Amino acid sequence: MAQHLSEKDEGARERGGWGWFVVWLAVAFVAGLLVKTFVATPYVVPTGSMRDTIVEGDTLLGEKVSLYFDEPEAGDIVTFDSPLDGETLIKRVIAVGGQTVDLVDGAVYVDGERLDEPYTEGKPSYSLSDLAGSAGITYPYEVPEGYVWVMGDNRTDSKDSRYFGAVSVDDVTSRALFIYWPLDRIGAL
Repeated sequence: MAQHLSEKDEGARERGGWGWFVVWLAVAFVAGLLVKTFVATPYVVPTGSMRDTIVEGDTLLGEKVSLYFDEPEAGDIVTFDSPLDGETLIKRVIAVGGQTVDLVDGAVYVDGERLDEPYTEGKPSYSLSDLAGSAGITYPYEVPEGYVWVMGDNRTDSKDSRYFGAVSVDDVTSRALFIYWPLDRIGAL
């Protein structure tokens, strides 16, 4: 025998359905917030300082979990809070605490060894110490422990550690994993 719900019962059932929807929506929101805060975050690149590895408008995913266990290493592409204004920047780690960076005839040397940097596409690396507002870095420069030396791949259009100095590892917010937008630029970093 079929059972018919009264209008009162149907109204309660509809409200119950919406209640579960609101609960699931809240759970999804909190889960997304936790992932963004502690696991991974998307970043939209605003400038050409990493061109052609990463270009303006690329959207990439930066993971945070590994930073809880290991400090950034030379070669990592990282996001960090700018020492100048707190804006999120993205650059390549060139040297870590205890290493010495030198710039000689447009080339970068770390601990006396010239770096092979195909990602710069032959662009020279000169000091930015003469620019107004710079930290006045002199070379050779020893990176303090607990800091990293970062540089943009587009060396002729990047304000980086040559301008503002070494970056505290505490200010590094993620390691860039891959570009996921636009579709024709998808790829690992």
